[in-house]
Amino acid sequence: MIPLDPDRMLALAYVPARRRAAVEALWRLDAALASVLSTGREPLISRIRLAWWREALEGLDRAPPPGEPVLKALAAHVIPAGVSGAEMAAMEAAWEVLLSPDPLGEPEIEAYAARGALLFQYTARLLGDPAPGAAVAAGGAAWALVDLARRTAGDGDSEAAIAAARGLRVSHWPPCLRPLGMLAALARRDVEPTRPRWERQGAPRRMLRMLRHRLSGK
Repeated sequence: MIPLDPDRMLALAYVPARRRAAVEALWRLDAALASVLSTGREPLISRIRLAWWREALEGLDRAPPPGEPVLKALAAHVIPAGVSGAEMAAMEAAWEVLLSPDPLGEPEIEAYAARGALLFQYTARLLGDPAPGAAVAAGGAAWALVDLARRTAGDGDSEAAIAAARGLRVSHWPPCLRPLGMLAALARRDVEPTRPRWERQGAPRRMLRMLRHRLSGK
């Protein structure tokens, strides 16, 4: 199964045990969609693979999953928790934006930021918030944009993503959503103008920042 990055692995450790399998399955879906781009060399092939994921996710609302491990985990833990396959399929569009050879403009950056907004909103529902608001979406968008900047480090797309992320701030997270807040806190840290780029994910200082947020909500 596609591994999660060290930052998300630490955040996952603070998800309540009864909800952890669902959150992990959702996050591994995001990692699986990312792997389509990281392992694909031909944009056309990547588009076909993304389309397969979209159709497979939509199919979870109508039929048992195929043998793919991520889909099986989603069917077992996320669908019963109230996040539909069609909702998860909406995350695919953000990744397709990155297949264009042209520099990312403001519409494309906004479309990609929706990846994080949706991921955080769905995760919040799995964590027990039935109607996560705009603050959760903003935190997720900032986290996704920082991740985009990491993926495109050294070019104009990276700087555009960082600039967009700096405008998205959430000051406080309730206790039930602090696993998400830990990731949003790292995103705020990563876009500080004086912060060297890029700090290794899972580095001790990042872990300390996450734990400080876990205790304070800030």
